[in-house]
Amino acid sequence: MPTISVIVPVYKVEPYLNRCVDSILRQTYQDFELILVDDGSPDRCGEICDKYARQDGRVHVIHKENGGLSDARNAGIDWVEANSDSQWLIFADSDDWVHPELLARLLDAATAFDLKISVCGYQETEGADPAVLPEDMRPYRCTPKQFYMEHFVNATVAWGKLYSRSCFRDIRYPVGKIHEDEFVTYRLLFAQKEIAVVPAPLYAYFINPKGIIRSAWSPKRFHAWEAYDQQLAFFTAIGDEELVKFRIRGYLDNALANLYTAEQADNAAELTAEIGQIEKKIRMLIPLAWKHGCIDFWPDFDFLYRFFPLRTRAYRLWLEVRARLERKKDA
Repeated sequence: MPTISVIVPVYKVEPYLNRCVDSILRQTYQDFELILVDDGSPDRCGEICDKYARQDGRVHVIHKENGGLSDARNAGIDWVEANSDSQWLIFADSDDWVHPELLARLLDAATAFDLKISVCGYQETEGADPAVLPEDMRPYRCTPKQFYMEHFVNATVAWGKLYSRSCFRDIRYPVGKIHEDEFVTYRLLFAQKEIAVVPAPLYAYFINPKGIIRSAWSPKRFHAWEAYDQQLAFFTAIGDEELVKFRIRGYLDNALANLYTAEQADNAAELTAEIGQIEKKIRMLIPLAWKHGCIDFWPDFDFLYRFFPLRTRAYRLWLEVRARLERKKDA
């Protein structure tokens, strides 16, 4: 049986799916199986998946009704639990692609350090192949806290990480949520004393230019705040004030950015209630940040002056809260 199970949820990625699958099948480490989870995709993705399964015995296809990314990942995990003796799991998004040495380097690092999770570097790209790997990017081991604070984005995503199957014995992704990996990845990382890090950019995260043009803002973005609340509760429970401060600051960053993007969105006129919710959240978070002493404030949040145009609601709210806190400081 294969050593590694690679799980790829598939939905409406017909232009990119071949690139993703081909990059996985070209791995220098060949003892793996590839589980393609067709999440009810309305395009030709299901046919493309079936074609790969006919051509390569390592490829297995799950066809299911659309349930979202979490449900598709969970379906892949459950398939592995029922049908495979593999020792390791790894996820990839179906519009991304990977370096030929991804599996080899992650497995080498995990086994060399005798650890249950290894993670790799990544690069954002609009289509270019991953960069040539520097020779001096040697693997190392570190604590989950160090990785979380130094590589926060990478510490929140599901992809680009090799997990021992035992990590998912009692964990699944929350169905119906976006930002689903923010509910799960920190739990997997902080369940370990150490993780292995392969700093080389072995994972290519595809930035679709059409996806970053201003588009309709959705209240589903509040799902991230549910995850942040859980992380904050977790860090409070383990008594790590440094992580509490780090999470509060990131939470506040996100809320301010959401206020700006919501008021600038094409559908802003429909978002009066949601914008009010965001403002309420910001007014709650800033005193919390003050209480925990994590706002050595003005230098940290000067980004508002750089990125938020004057006269936006985000800017005005910032000035209001800043004045209130300065009065409190002087009292």
